[in-house]
Amino acid sequence: MPFAQIYMLEGRTEEQKRAVIEKVTQALFEAVGAPRETVRVWIHDVPKENWGIAGVSAKDLGR
Repeated sequence: MPFAQIYMLEGRTEEQKRAVIEKVTQALFEAVGAPRETVRVWIHDVPKENWGIAGVSAKDLGR
């Protein structure tokens, strides 16, 4: 059972998250032949103040 964890900054729409889940599932199906029903995708919405880039939070960078 393939299990994919995706870390993204918060702020994506539900529609965007659905697209990520669909495309990651399809990629695992194509790459390793995993049946779609066995693929699990976990999206972690990370608060912008908890994501650092070059020593500065993503929130402070305006991301």
